[in-house]
Amino acid sequence: MPRLLHRRLLFRSICSATSTAASNLSSPDPATICDLASRQDWSCLKTLISASAATPADVVASFLRLILECPSSSATALCFSRWSQSHYRVPLELHLHCRLILALAADKLYPKIRSEFHYLTISGTHSAISILHMLSVTAEPSRRRYDCLSILADMLLLALVNNSKIDSAIEVFYRTGDYGYRLSVLSCNPLLNSLIKEKADMVETVYKEIMRRRIAPNLYTFNTVINGLCKVGKLRRATDVLNSIKSWGFSPSVVSYNTLIDGHCKNGGAGKLYKADSILKEMVASNIRPSVITFNILINGYCKDGNSSFAMRFLDEMKRQGLSPNVVTYSSLINGLCCEDKLGEALELLTEMQDYNLNPYVVIFNAIINGLCKKGDMEKAKGFLDVISENNLLPNVITYNTLIDGCCRAGMMEEATGLKGLMLKKGINPNISTYNCLINGFCKNGDRKIVVELLDEMKEKGVRADLVTYNVLIGSLCNEGKLAKAVKLLDEMLEMGVKPSHLTYNTLIEAFCKKGNLGAAYNMKIRMERSGKRANVPTYNIFIKYFCGIGKMEKANELLNMILEKGLLPNRVTYGMIKDEMIEKGYVPNIDGHLCSSSLA
Repeated sequence: MPRLLHRRLLFRSICSATSTAASNLSSPDPATICDLASRQDWSCLKTLISASAATPADVVASFLRLILECPSSSATALCFSRWSQSHYRVPLELHLHCRLILALAADKLYPKIRSEFHYLTISGTHSAISILHMLSVTAEPSRRRYDCLSILADMLLLALVNNSKIDSAIEVFYRTGDYGYRLSVLSCNPLLNSLIKEKADMVETVYKEIMRRRIAPNLYTFNTVINGLCKVGKLRRATDVLNSIKSWGFSPSVVSYNTLIDGHCKNGGAGKLYKADSILKEMVASNIRPSVITFNILINGYCKDGNSSFAMRFLDEMKRQGLSPNVVTYSSLINGLCCEDKLGEALELLTEMQDYNLNPYVVIFNAIINGLCKKGDMEKAKGFLDVISENNLLPNVITYNTLIDGCCRAGMMEEATGLKGLMLKKGINPNISTYNCLINGFCKNGDRKIVVELLDEMKEKGVRADLVTYNVLIGSLCNEGKLAKAVKLLDEMLEMGVKPSHLTYNTLIEAFCKKGNLGAAYNMKIRMERSGKRANVPTYNIFIKYFCGIGKMEKANELLNMILEKGLLPNRVTYGMIKDEMIEKGYVPNIDGHLCSSSLA
């Protein structure tokens, strides 16, 4: 009770003094303000602020200055700042934020500094550069220690990265060098990692600046840079970074090698995985044992390169080294084998992984279903819907789309439509790929009525036609000789914001050539080039075939030379026409100033 009475008397004394103390903001009682703030007596402080003739923003700023000058903890000032901003919704001036941060730094309250930087970066009231500059000018000369300000710059940069303010983070990273602040890997590593996700092309530039400013890297720094360089295809530069790790007193880790191997597998180019294999050998020579992840990367790379036989060797090597293949291992192999029509081997691996008590993903069953569809074994493919359920999995839209596409290619349109109905019953909505498969199937069947119904259904369900849809429809109209409608559809797709591809234009060009309308074909070629797509080898092949067909061999020969002049490489179709349409008919073309080899005959 005495304590409550004392509190009320204090409150009355404060309130009675508000007309003088609050009206003269230059000289309120500092001790009273600090005491109220330290006890978080917000009601009394609110009364003082409300009684003032000045604006709440001015009073709050004045009170915060007083609190910062008091010997009380800087945490009190932060608490008052948070309360005033949440209650009055008035942002503080930047110099007060910076004074507060410097006070917190003096008390080594780093978690609270992180909180303040987080608040500043999220609010966006002040630019990151202005915060950095104000910290520098606000610090008193006696406290303007670069180690302290470097720590704060580090924390500001980290806050920007953590809040996805990457452009501001990059700007602060470079400006800290101008101020002479020394950043650390605590902020630079997260910055590099964020750049990989959003601005991978800048990773090397920032890395070079880190080296130039002698910011001591660690192994994570190098691994991150290798990852970034691999992502943009700078594989040779990534190898240089790997080789430079030892000069900094570190040893490359399994992660370092895995990252570089993955880069070569994804960006090394078709048929160039021998480089990834050589990195593996270097890794082993350095006494670094490959992990399951290492082998998974290589297996996936070789499978995607169409070399599942070599990938299977890595599976055997894994087992020899006592490593257990996981679901990812088998998923890559099964998908690769199915793509190469090695369905028997894929099914054997499925059985093997189940023997190892590894539960297949839906994606594995989808790969097998796709392989069966390619073989035309639709009954067995559809049977895998039950197998998926038996494994306590649910078929997804890709499962149904694969089956629908298989049925459409096999001319089983009734079954394809039934599968669409089944997926709807299962609560899976058809997507654009579903409709494209069905539209393609019914176009080949010549059932225009159902095609129109499907297009209407797409509009009702808000499924927008894409490039594939238009290419299928244009191709169907061209096959039917309805070229005017096909051109009209080309105009429509442009109006809908769908950009035609080379295939779109080449389909129309070929249709005009087949009709004998060379002028319209050339006009379509001009239209294609005006849209930013220069004629490609298939375009020239169409015209070459046309001129060969009407006996104009010299004109066809000119086009052959034009392919070379444009820096294009003839393909198998081109060479097939040279052999079948020219040489076998008694005409030996003069390509690029040299007679075509008679060995083609």
